[in-house]
Amino acid sequence: MKKDWNRREFLKRTSAASLAALAAGAPVASLLTGCRTGSQVDELRKNATADTVILLWMAGGMAHTETFDPKRYTPYEKDMEGNRVLSTFKPVPTVLDGIHFSEGLQSIGQVMDKGTLIRSYVAADMGHILHSRHQYHWHTCYEPPQTVAAPHLGAWIAKELGPKNPVIPAFIDIGQRFTVGEAEELKAFHTSGFLGNEFGPFLIPDPSSGLESVRPPVGMDARRFERRNQLYQELVSNSPVGEYGSDYQKESLKRSMEQAYMLLNSPEAKAFDLSTEPRESYDIYNTGRFGLGCLLARRLTEQGARFISVTTEYEPFMGWDTHENGHTRLEGMKKMIDGPIAQLIKDLDKTGHLDRTMVILASEFSRDMMVEGRPGAKVLEQVNQPDILTDPKFYGMHRHFTDGCSVLMFGGGVKKGYVYGKTADERPCKTIEKPIKIDQIHQTIYHALGIAPDTHYEVEKRPFYSTPDGKGEAVLELLS
Repeated sequence: MKKDWNRREFLKRTSAASLAALAAGAPVASLLTGCRTGSQVDELRKNATADTVILLWMAGGMAHTETFDPKRYTPYEKDMEGNRVLSTFKPVPTVLDGIHFSEGLQSIGQVMDKGTLIRSYVAADMGHILHSRHQYHWHTCYEPPQTVAAPHLGAWIAKELGPKNPVIPAFIDIGQRFTVGEAEELKAFHTSGFLGNEFGPFLIPDPSSGLESVRPPVGMDARRFERRNQLYQELVSNSPVGEYGSDYQKESLKRSMEQAYMLLNSPEAKAFDLSTEPRESYDIYNTGRFGLGCLLARRLTEQGARFISVTTEYEPFMGWDTHENGHTRLEGMKKMIDGPIAQLIKDLDKTGHLDRTMVILASEFSRDMMVEGRPGAKVLEQVNQPDILTDPKFYGMHRHFTDGCSVLMFGGGVKKGYVYGKTADERPCKTIEKPIKIDQIHQTIYHALGIAPDTHYEVEKRPFYSTPDGKGEAVLELLS
Protein backbone atom coordinates (compact mmCIF):
# COMPACT_ATOMS: atom_id res chain seq x y z
CA MET A 1 0.00 0.00 0.00
CA LYS A 2 2.84 2.37 0.79
CA LYS A 3 4.26 1.97 -2.73
CA ASP A 4 0.89 2.65 -4.36
CA TRP A 5 0.39 5.72 -2.18
CA ASN A 6 3.75 7.09 -3.32
CA ARG A 7 2.82 6.51 -6.95
CA ARG A 8 -0.48 8.38 -6.51
CA GLU A 9 1.24 11.19 -4.66
CA PHE A 10 3.85 11.42 -7.40
CA LEU A 11 1.14 11.83 -10.05
CA LYS A 12 -0.87 14.28 -7.98
CA ARG A 13 2.06 16.59 -7.33
CA THR A 14 3.61 16.44 -10.78
CA SER A 15 0.21 17.23 -12.30
CA ALA A 16 -0.08 20.24 -10.04
CA ALA A 17 3.42 21.35 -11.04
CA SER A 18 2.50 20.99 -14.72
CA LEU A 19 -0.58 23.18 -14.30
CA ALA A 20 1.54 25.73 -12.46
CA ALA A 21 3.99 25.72 -15.38
CA LEU A 22 1.17 26.53 -17.80
CA ALA A 23 0.22 29.58 -15.80
CA ALA A 24 3.80 30.75 -15.38
CA GLY A 25 5.06 33.70 -17.34
CA ALA A 26 8.31 33.79 -19.28
CA PRO A 27 11.23 32.37 -17.26
CA VAL A 28 13.69 35.16 -16.57
CA ALA A 29 17.35 34.48 -17.35
CA SER A 30 19.00 35.38 -14.05
CA LEU A 31 22.51 36.77 -13.62
CA LEU A 32 22.84 36.23 -9.90
CA THR A 33 26.41 34.95 -10.12
CA GLY A 34 27.50 36.93 -13.14
CA CYS A 35 28.57 33.75 -14.94
CA ARG A 36 26.29 34.24 -17.92
CA THR A 37 27.55 37.48 -19.40
CA GLY A 38 27.79 37.56 -23.17
CA SER A 39 31.59 37.32 -23.33
CA GLN A 40 31.71 34.39 -20.90
CA VAL A 41 28.99 32.52 -22.78
CA ASP A 42 30.90 33.05 -26.02
CA GLU A 43 34.02 31.63 -24.41
CA LEU A 44 32.15 28.57 -23.18
CA ARG A 45 30.69 27.94 -26.63
CA LYS A 46 34.10 28.37 -28.26
CA ASN A 47 35.58 25.69 -26.02
CA ALA A 48 32.69 23.24 -26.43
CA THR A 49 33.61 19.76 -27.68
CA ALA A 50 30.08 18.62 -28.60
CA ASP A 51 27.18 20.03 -30.61
CA THR A 52 24.72 17.12 -30.44
CA VAL A 53 23.66 14.54 -27.84
CA ILE A 54 22.11 11.12 -28.46
CA LEU A 55 20.72 9.41 -25.35
CA LEU A 56 20.19 5.66 -25.70
CA TRP A 57 17.77 4.91 -22.86
CA MET A 58 17.63 1.36 -21.48
CA ALA A 59 14.23 1.77 -19.84
CA GLY A 60 13.29 -0.52 -16.99
CA GLY A 61 16.49 -1.14 -15.06
CA MET A 62 19.47 -2.65 -16.90
CA ALA A 63 21.44 -5.00 -14.63
CA HIS A 64 25.10 -3.97 -14.63
CA THR A 65 26.37 -7.45 -13.74
CA GLU A 66 24.52 -8.89 -16.75
CA THR A 67 25.70 -6.27 -19.25
CA PHE A 68 28.76 -4.02 -18.96
CA ASP A 69 30.17 -5.02 -15.55
CA PRO A 70 30.02 -8.85 -15.40
CA LYS A 71 30.97 -10.71 -12.25
CA ARG A 72 31.55 -14.39 -11.58
CA TYR A 73 29.52 -16.47 -14.03
CA THR A 74 27.12 -18.93 -12.39
CA PRO A 75 25.30 -21.35 -14.74
CA TYR A 76 21.87 -22.54 -13.74
CA GLU A 77 21.58 -25.69 -11.66
CA LYS A 78 18.46 -27.11 -10.12
CA ASP A 79 18.34 -26.59 -6.36
CA MET A 80 21.26 -24.14 -6.55
CA GLU A 81 21.81 -21.59 -3.79
CA GLY A 82 20.46 -18.29 -5.00
CA ASN A 83 23.08 -16.19 -3.22
CA ARG A 84 25.73 -17.76 -5.44
CA VAL A 85 24.35 -16.05 -8.52
CA LEU A 86 26.20 -12.88 -9.55
CA SER A 87 26.12 -13.05 -13.36
CA THR A 88 24.11 -15.48 -15.48
CA PHE A 89 26.11 -14.85 -18.68
CA LYS A 90 29.73 -15.63 -19.44
CA PRO A 91 32.12 -12.68 -19.67
CA VAL A 92 33.48 -11.93 -23.15
CA PRO A 93 36.53 -9.81 -24.03
CA THR A 94 36.21 -6.31 -25.46
CA VAL A 95 38.67 -4.37 -27.57
CA LEU A 96 40.10 -2.96 -24.32
CA ASP A 97 42.74 -5.09 -22.62
CA GLY A 98 41.42 -6.75 -19.47
CA ILE A 99 37.89 -5.33 -19.83
CA HIS A 100 35.03 -7.77 -20.35
CA PHE A 101 31.35 -7.38 -21.15
CA SER A 102 28.56 -9.86 -20.62
CA GLU A 103 28.00 -12.41 -23.38
CA GLY A 104 25.74 -11.04 -26.09
CA LEU A 105 27.31 -7.58 -26.17
CA GLN A 106 30.34 -8.42 -28.26
CA SER A 107 29.64 -5.81 -30.94
CA ILE A 108 29.47 -2.92 -28.47
CA GLY A 109 32.60 -4.30 -26.84
CA GLN A 110 34.46 -3.89 -30.12
CA VAL A 111 33.80 -0.13 -30.31
CA MET A 112 34.82 0.70 -26.74
CA ASP A 113 38.12 2.06 -28.01
CA LYS A 114 35.97 5.01 -29.11
CA GLY A 115 34.35 5.70 -25.74
CA THR A 116 34.31 5.60 -21.95
CA LEU A 117 32.77 2.97 -19.67
CA ILE A 118 31.46 4.27 -16.35
CA ARG A 119 31.00 1.46 -13.82
CA SER A 120 30.19 3.56 -10.77
CA TYR A 121 26.94 5.46 -11.37
CA VAL A 122 24.94 5.57 -8.13
CA ALA A 123 21.23 6.37 -8.38
CA ALA A 124 19.50 8.31 -5.61
CA ASP A 125 17.93 6.75 -2.55
CA MET A 126 14.45 8.29 -2.52
CA GLY A 127 12.81 6.07 0.08
CA HIS A 128 11.40 3.70 -2.55
CA ILE A 129 13.13 2.46 -5.67
CA LEU A 130 10.42 3.18 -8.22
CA HIS A 131 10.72 3.37 -12.00
CA SER A 132 8.63 6.53 -12.31
CA ARG A 133 10.59 8.46 -9.70
CA HIS A 134 14.03 7.34 -10.86
CA GLN A 135 13.30 7.92 -14.54
CA TYR A 136 12.05 11.41 -13.68
CA HIS A 137 15.19 12.00 -11.62
CA TRP A 138 17.59 10.81 -14.34
CA HIS A 139 16.03 12.89 -17.10
CA THR A 140 15.42 16.12 -15.16
CA CYS A 141 18.12 15.88 -12.44
CA TYR A 142 15.44 16.69 -9.84
CA GLU A 143 13.92 14.32 -7.30
CA PRO A 144 10.14 14.24 -7.63
CA PRO A 145 7.78 15.65 -6.79
CA GLN A 146 8.60 19.29 -7.45
CA THR A 147 6.43 22.38 -7.13
CA VAL A 148 7.84 23.45 -10.52
CA ALA A 149 7.61 21.30 -13.65
CA ALA A 150 11.29 20.44 -14.10
CA PRO A 151 12.47 20.48 -17.72
CA HIS A 152 13.95 17.40 -19.36
CA LEU A 153 17.70 17.41 -20.05
CA GLY A 154 16.91 17.72 -23.75
CA ALA A 155 14.73 20.77 -23.13
CA TRP A 156 17.54 22.58 -21.28
CA ILE A 157 19.86 21.88 -24.21
CA ALA A 158 17.25 23.01 -26.75
CA LYS A 159 16.66 26.22 -24.80
CA GLU A 160 20.31 27.11 -24.26
CA LEU A 161 21.71 26.17 -27.67
CA GLY A 162 18.68 26.29 -29.95
CA PRO A 163 18.39 24.14 -33.08
CA LYS A 164 21.48 23.37 -35.17
CA ASN A 165 19.23 23.27 -38.21
CA PRO A 166 16.18 25.58 -37.87
CA VAL A 167 14.02 23.04 -39.71
CA ILE A 168 14.86 20.04 -37.48
CA PRO A 169 13.30 20.08 -33.97
CA ALA A 170 16.00 20.65 -31.37
CA PHE A 171 14.66 17.86 -29.09
CA ILE A 172 13.46 14.60 -30.60
CA ASP A 173 12.24 11.56 -28.64
CA ILE A 174 12.07 8.21 -30.45
CA GLY A 175 10.44 4.96 -29.41
CA GLN A 176 8.29 5.67 -26.35
CA ARG A 177 4.56 5.17 -26.68
CA PHE A 178 2.27 6.82 -24.17
CA THR A 179 -0.46 4.20 -24.43
CA VAL A 180 1.31 1.70 -22.17
CA GLY A 181 1.27 1.33 -18.38
CA GLU A 182 2.41 4.30 -16.27
CA ALA A 183 1.87 6.64 -19.23
CA GLU A 184 1.22 9.67 -17.02
CA GLU A 185 4.47 9.16 -15.11
CA LEU A 186 6.36 9.03 -18.40
CA LYS A 187 4.70 12.22 -19.59
CA ALA A 188 5.75 13.93 -16.36
CA PHE A 189 9.38 14.13 -17.48
CA HIS A 190 8.88 14.17 -21.26
CA THR A 191 8.35 17.89 -21.01
CA SER A 192 10.04 21.24 -21.32
CA GLY A 193 8.34 22.32 -18.08
CA PHE A 194 8.44 26.05 -17.45
CA LEU A 195 10.78 26.65 -20.42
CA GLY A 196 7.89 26.48 -22.92
CA ASN A 197 6.51 23.98 -25.43
CA GLU A 198 8.84 24.98 -28.27
CA PHE A 199 11.68 23.33 -26.32
CA GLY A 200 9.77 20.13 -25.61
CA PRO A 201 10.19 16.80 -27.41
CA PHE A 202 9.08 16.09 -30.95
CA LEU A 203 7.65 12.61 -30.32
CA ILE A 204 8.13 9.71 -32.75
CA PRO A 205 6.71 6.57 -31.09
CA ASP A 206 7.54 4.30 -34.04
CA PRO A 207 10.63 5.11 -36.14
CA SER A 208 9.48 2.83 -38.95
CA SER A 209 6.63 5.27 -39.58
CA GLY A 210 8.67 8.34 -38.71
CA LEU A 211 7.90 10.20 -41.93
CA GLU A 212 4.18 9.85 -41.21
CA SER A 213 4.84 11.88 -38.07
CA VAL A 214 5.93 14.88 -40.12
CA ARG A 215 3.86 14.88 -43.31
CA PRO A 216 0.16 15.09 -44.23
CA PRO A 217 -1.65 11.75 -44.62
CA VAL A 218 -1.67 10.21 -48.10
CA GLY A 219 -4.35 11.81 -50.27
CA MET A 220 -4.56 15.04 -48.26
CA ASP A 221 -3.95 18.09 -50.48
CA ALA A 222 -2.35 21.31 -49.27
CA ARG A 223 -5.65 23.18 -48.79
CA ARG A 224 -7.17 20.38 -46.74
CA PHE A 225 -4.02 20.13 -44.63
CA GLU A 226 -4.10 23.86 -44.00
CA ARG A 227 -7.72 23.63 -42.84
CA ARG A 228 -6.77 20.78 -40.52
CA ASN A 229 -3.90 22.82 -39.16
CA GLN A 230 -6.28 25.71 -38.43
CA LEU A 231 -8.67 23.31 -36.70
CA TYR A 232 -5.81 21.99 -34.61
CA GLN A 233 -4.96 25.51 -33.49
CA GLU A 234 -8.58 26.01 -32.47
CA LEU A 235 -8.46 22.79 -30.43
CA VAL A 236 -5.26 23.97 -28.75
CA SER A 237 -6.89 27.27 -27.82
CA ASN A 238 -9.57 25.26 -26.00
CA SER A 239 -7.03 22.93 -24.36
CA PRO A 240 -5.50 23.39 -20.86
CA VAL A 241 -2.74 25.45 -22.47
CA GLY A 242 -5.31 27.74 -24.07
CA GLU A 243 -7.40 27.90 -20.91
CA TYR A 244 -4.73 28.13 -18.21
CA GLY A 245 -1.57 29.01 -20.10
CA SER A 246 0.18 32.34 -19.78
CA ASP A 247 0.81 34.44 -22.86
CA TYR A 248 4.38 33.12 -22.87
CA GLN A 249 3.27 29.47 -22.85
CA LYS A 250 0.70 30.10 -25.59
CA GLU A 251 3.26 31.83 -27.79
CA SER A 252 5.77 29.05 -27.13
CA LEU A 253 3.23 26.42 -28.20
CA LYS A 254 2.42 28.45 -31.30
CA ARG A 255 6.09 28.57 -32.25
CA SER A 256 6.42 24.79 -31.79
CA MET A 257 3.45 24.26 -34.13
CA GLU A 258 4.95 26.62 -36.70
CA GLN A 259 8.25 24.75 -36.55
CA ALA A 260 6.51 21.42 -37.14
CA TYR A 261 4.64 22.95 -40.07
CA MET A 262 7.92 24.24 -41.53
CA LEU A 263 9.45 20.77 -41.24
CA LEU A 264 6.62 19.25 -43.28
CA ASN A 265 7.55 21.34 -46.29
CA SER A 266 11.31 20.93 -46.05
CA PRO A 267 13.76 18.63 -47.88
CA GLU A 268 15.03 17.51 -44.44
CA ALA A 269 11.75 15.63 -43.89
CA LYS A 270 13.22 12.88 -46.08
CA ALA A 271 15.56 11.97 -43.21
CA PHE A 272 12.54 10.47 -41.44
CA ASP A 273 11.89 8.05 -44.31
CA LEU A 274 13.90 4.93 -43.45
CA SER A 275 12.84 3.25 -46.69
CA THR A 276 15.52 5.29 -48.47
CA GLU A 277 18.29 3.72 -46.37
CA PRO A 278 20.46 1.20 -48.29
CA ARG A 279 19.24 -2.34 -47.59
CA GLU A 280 22.57 -3.56 -46.20
CA SER A 281 22.65 -0.78 -43.61
CA TYR A 282 18.92 -1.03 -42.83
CA ASP A 283 19.19 -4.75 -42.08
CA ILE A 284 21.94 -4.20 -39.50
CA TYR A 285 19.77 -1.73 -37.60
CA ASN A 286 16.50 -3.62 -38.03
CA THR A 287 16.28 -5.47 -34.71
CA GLY A 288 12.95 -3.82 -33.89
CA ARG A 289 11.80 -0.32 -32.96
CA PHE A 290 14.90 0.44 -30.89
CA GLY A 291 17.32 -0.59 -33.62
CA LEU A 292 15.46 1.45 -36.22
CA GLY A 293 15.39 4.31 -33.71
CA CYS A 294 19.20 4.23 -33.70
CA LEU A 295 19.15 4.41 -37.50
CA LEU A 296 16.77 7.37 -37.43
CA ALA A 297 18.94 9.06 -34.80
CA ARG A 298 21.96 8.71 -37.09
CA ARG A 299 20.07 10.20 -40.04
CA LEU A 300 18.72 13.09 -37.97
CA THR A 301 22.19 13.80 -36.56
CA GLU A 302 23.43 14.10 -40.12
CA GLN A 303 20.64 16.64 -40.77
CA GLY A 304 21.51 18.79 -37.75
CA ALA A 305 19.47 17.51 -34.80
CA ARG A 306 20.53 18.85 -31.39
CA PHE A 307 19.26 16.29 -28.83
CA ILE A 308 17.82 12.87 -29.64
CA SER A 309 16.59 10.26 -27.19
CA VAL A 310 16.11 6.67 -28.38
CA THR A 311 14.49 4.32 -25.87
CA THR A 312 13.95 0.59 -25.60
CA GLU A 313 10.65 1.85 -24.15
CA TYR A 314 9.43 1.52 -20.60
CA GLU A 315 6.51 -0.83 -20.20
CA PRO A 316 5.98 -2.49 -16.79
CA PHE A 317 7.27 -6.08 -16.63
CA MET A 318 8.61 -5.87 -20.18
CA GLY A 319 12.04 -5.21 -21.65
CA TRP A 320 14.67 -4.55 -18.99
CA ASP A 321 11.99 -4.67 -16.26
CA THR A 322 12.85 -8.28 -15.43
CA HIS A 323 10.80 -9.45 -12.48
CA GLU A 324 11.03 -12.99 -13.81
CA ASN A 325 12.75 -14.76 -16.70
CA GLY A 326 15.66 -12.40 -16.19
CA HIS A 327 18.24 -14.46 -18.07
CA THR A 328 15.98 -15.32 -21.00
CA ARG A 329 14.67 -11.77 -21.31
CA LEU A 330 18.16 -10.31 -21.43
CA GLU A 331 19.15 -12.64 -24.24
CA GLY A 332 16.47 -10.92 -26.33
CA MET A 333 17.33 -7.41 -25.13
CA LYS A 334 20.99 -7.86 -26.05
CA LYS A 335 20.07 -8.98 -29.57
CA MET A 336 17.94 -5.85 -29.84
CA ILE A 337 20.65 -3.36 -28.83
CA ASP A 338 24.08 -4.84 -29.57
CA GLY A 339 24.28 -4.56 -33.35
CA PRO A 340 22.45 -1.23 -33.77
CA ILE A 341 24.40 0.62 -31.06
CA ALA A 342 27.75 -0.60 -32.37
CA GLN A 343 26.75 0.33 -35.93
CA LEU A 344 25.58 3.77 -34.82
CA ILE A 345 29.00 4.47 -33.29
CA LYS A 346 30.84 3.15 -36.36
CA ASP A 347 28.66 5.13 -38.78
CA LEU A 348 29.01 8.39 -36.86
CA ASP A 349 32.75 7.84 -36.61
CA LYS A 350 33.08 7.09 -40.33
CA THR A 351 31.33 10.32 -41.35
CA GLY A 352 33.14 12.44 -38.76
CA HIS A 353 29.98 13.21 -36.80
CA LEU A 354 31.14 11.32 -33.69
CA ASP A 355 33.76 14.02 -33.03
CA ARG A 356 30.99 16.48 -32.12
CA THR A 357 28.21 14.07 -31.11
CA MET A 358 28.06 12.72 -27.57
CA VAL A 359 26.32 9.33 -27.37
CA ILE A 360 25.20 8.17 -23.90
CA LEU A 361 23.78 4.78 -22.90
CA ALA A 362 22.10 4.67 -19.48
CA SER A 363 19.26 3.24 -17.38
CA GLU A 364 17.37 4.44 -14.31
CA PHE A 365 19.01 1.84 -12.04
CA SER A 366 20.50 -1.64 -12.03
CA ARG A 367 19.27 -5.01 -10.75
CA ASP A 368 20.34 -7.81 -8.46
CA MET A 369 18.92 -11.25 -7.76
CA MET A 370 19.07 -11.07 -4.00
CA VAL A 371 19.46 -7.48 -2.82
CA GLU A 372 17.15 -4.48 -2.96
CA GLY A 373 19.84 -1.89 -3.59
CA ARG A 374 19.37 0.64 -0.86
CA PRO A 375 21.89 1.68 1.81
CA GLY A 376 22.10 -0.99 4.48
CA ALA A 377 20.19 -3.58 2.46
CA LYS A 378 20.96 -7.17 3.36
CA VAL A 379 21.13 -10.29 1.24
CA LEU A 380 17.72 -11.92 1.06
CA GLU A 381 17.20 -15.66 1.19
CA GLN A 382 14.83 -15.74 -1.75
CA VAL A 383 13.51 -13.45 -4.45
CA ASN A 384 9.89 -12.91 -5.47
CA GLN A 385 8.89 -16.58 -5.45
CA PRO A 386 9.46 -19.47 -3.02
CA ASP A 387 10.60 -21.75 -5.86
CA ILE A 388 13.46 -19.44 -6.90
CA LEU A 389 16.02 -22.19 -6.46
CA THR A 390 14.15 -24.81 -8.47
CA ASP A 391 12.35 -22.93 -11.25
CA PRO A 392 14.67 -21.75 -14.07
CA LYS A 393 12.37 -18.87 -15.03
CA PHE A 394 13.61 -17.03 -11.94
CA TYR A 395 17.25 -17.46 -12.97
CA GLY A 396 18.41 -13.91 -13.61
CA MET A 397 18.36 -10.46 -12.05
CA HIS A 398 15.07 -9.23 -10.60
CA ARG A 399 15.36 -6.77 -7.75
CA HIS A 400 15.90 -3.02 -8.16
CA PHE A 401 19.46 -1.95 -7.32
CA THR A 402 20.80 1.62 -7.17
CA ASP A 403 24.25 1.27 -5.60
CA GLY A 404 26.12 0.36 -8.79
CA CYS A 405 25.10 1.02 -12.41
CA SER A 406 26.88 1.21 -15.76
CA VAL A 407 26.84 4.14 -18.22
CA LEU A 408 28.56 4.28 -21.62
CA MET A 409 29.68 7.52 -23.29
CA PHE A 410 31.11 8.06 -26.76
CA GLY A 411 32.22 11.03 -28.84
CA GLY A 412 31.83 14.75 -28.24
CA GLY A 413 35.07 15.10 -26.31
CA VAL A 414 34.69 11.94 -24.21
CA LYS A 415 37.89 9.99 -23.54
CA LYS A 416 38.52 6.99 -25.77
CA GLY A 417 39.17 3.52 -24.39
CA TYR A 418 38.71 4.65 -20.80
CA VAL A 419 37.15 2.98 -17.75
CA TYR A 420 35.91 5.06 -14.81
CA GLY A 421 34.99 3.67 -11.38
CA LYS A 422 34.60 0.19 -9.99
CA THR A 423 32.04 -2.02 -8.25
CA ALA A 424 32.69 -4.85 -5.79
CA ASP A 425 33.22 -8.35 -7.16
CA GLU A 426 31.02 -9.94 -4.49
CA ARG A 427 27.45 -9.24 -3.43
CA PRO A 428 26.32 -6.61 -3.02
CA CYS A 429 28.15 -5.54 -6.20
CA LYS A 430 28.00 -1.87 -5.29
CA THR A 431 30.26 1.05 -6.18
CA ILE A 432 33.57 1.05 -4.31
CA GLU A 433 35.59 3.54 -6.37
CA LYS A 434 34.77 6.94 -7.90
CA PRO A 435 30.99 7.14 -7.35
CA ILE A 436 29.25 9.44 -9.82
CA LYS A 437 25.73 10.84 -9.48
CA ILE A 438 23.18 12.32 -11.83
CA ASP A 439 24.03 16.00 -11.32
CA GLN A 440 27.63 15.18 -12.28
CA ILE A 441 26.46 13.34 -15.39
CA HIS A 442 24.31 16.28 -16.46
CA GLN A 443 27.00 18.86 -15.77
CA THR A 444 29.55 16.81 -17.71
CA ILE A 445 27.19 16.86 -20.70
CA TYR A 446 26.60 20.61 -20.30
CA HIS A 447 30.32 21.26 -20.01
CA ALA A 448 31.00 19.43 -23.28
CA LEU A 449 28.24 21.49 -24.96
CA GLY A 450 29.55 24.79 -23.60
CA ILE A 451 26.57 25.44 -21.30
CA ALA A 452 27.38 27.32 -18.08
CA PRO A 453 27.29 25.23 -14.89
CA ASP A 454 25.18 27.85 -13.11
CA THR A 455 22.53 28.10 -15.85
CA HIS A 456 19.24 29.06 -14.20
CA TYR A 457 16.01 30.99 -14.63
CA GLU A 458 13.83 32.82 -12.19
CA VAL A 459 10.62 30.85 -11.73
CA GLU A 460 8.02 31.59 -9.05
CA LYS A 461 10.36 34.36 -7.81
CA ARG A 462 13.24 31.98 -7.14
CA PRO A 463 16.15 30.65 -9.21
CA PHE A 464 15.70 27.23 -10.80
CA TYR A 465 19.00 25.72 -11.94
CA SER A 466 19.75 23.13 -14.59
CA THR A 467 21.03 20.95 -11.73
CA PRO A 468 19.75 21.36 -8.14
CA ASP A 469 21.02 24.62 -6.62
CA GLY A 470 23.64 24.80 -9.36
CA LYS A 471 25.98 22.71 -7.23
CA GLY A 472 26.59 19.89 -9.69
CA GLU A 473 30.12 19.69 -11.07
CA ALA A 474 31.35 18.21 -14.34
CA VAL A 475 33.62 15.17 -14.04
CA LEU A 476 36.45 16.45 -16.22
CA GLU A 477 38.25 13.12 -15.89
CA LEU A 478 35.71 11.71 -18.36
CA LEU A 479 36.66 14.23 -21.03
CA SER A 480 39.78 14.34 -23.17
